[in-house]
Amino acid sequence: MAGILQFFIPQDKKFFPLFERASGNLLAISKVLVEALSTSSPEKRKELIKEIERLEHVGDAVTHEIFDELSANFITPFDREDIHKLVSSLDDVVDFIHGSAKQVELYKVTEIHTSFIKLAELIHQGSEELNKAVIGLREMKNVSRIREACVRINSIENHADDIFDMTIAQLFEEEKDAIKIIKTKEILYTLEAATDMCEDAANAISSIVIKYA
Repeated sequence: MAGILQFFIPQDKKFFPLFERASGNLLAISKVLVEALSTSSPEKRKELIKEIERLEHVGDAVTHEIFDELSANFITPFDREDIHKLVSSLDDVVDFIHGSAKQVELYKVTEIHTSFIKLAELIHQGSEELNKAVIGLREMKNVSRIREACVRINSIENHADDIFDMTIAQLFEEEKDAIKIIKTKEILYTLEAATDMCEDAANAISSIVIKYA
């Protein structure tokens, strides 16, 4: 039955390269975020935040291109709702990455909290898994790997929740500067939200796999 279903999936030459461009761009911007938060140089961080902004624009362009293709093509490789959910979720991760970087810049944060880096690393790990899963959608030859990637993303999101909760609790207990608490909490929330969007994208991929694998 799986072989029969695979036969009827259009061998698309437009959508799959666009999906992979979107996930590849997400992987690239997540890597830059880790670099931006890990560097001790304010000047280097400023340059990396500019690169994050550039990649966010790249992501927007790819997203719009996919939506244009959805409008223009009667036949799509997967359900339109699943495609829309997947692409929107990937774009949301990129947006939250960009948002967290801009918060660091706008709030003039000079001391990077260790939890910022930990969450950025988890976002990068989630982006790696998403990229693997998206690439796997092209031919659906190794469904187990796609599912494993989605399970790992779920674990990553749970880990991010734990870091967020523990850091907030510690922050309220130890930090006396109210303004610093607000800034730190806002950045933590945005970083953690990026992992939530990774999970949303993984759920969209899982839905596709259930229907077509």
